[in-house]
Amino acid sequence: QRKFSLKHRISECKKIREKYPDRIPVIIEKSSTNSGRIPDLDKHKFLVPSDITIGQFMYVLRQRIKIPSKVGMFLFINNKMLSTSTLIGGVYEEEKNIDDFLYIVFSGENTFG
Repeated sequence: QRKFSLKHRISECKKIREKYPDRIPVIIEKSSTNSGRIPDLDKHKFLVPSDITIGQFMYVLRQRIKIPSKVGMFLFINNKMLSTSTLIGGVYEEEKNIDDFLYIVFSGENTFG
């Protein structure tokens, strides 16, 4: 968000939405307060089907990061933690940024000791 101008981000998202109208453009970043507990992602932009749940998307992220099962993963959108049963398409309509990307912050916590 800080690297590119608002105009550039809006035009990029418009191109993506025209090419993939059934996908949600998501930018995901690791929480700055939780840097040591969870590894970084190898990429930060995702095109997510609008009909999957937050839980399904979280599963994909866990597989990509290779988080151990004892570490809990949490997703935040606009500083709100959402139910894993919520469809990402509905979240996008309610929480998308002015540039039409959905920004998600992830964090991890040791849940079993």
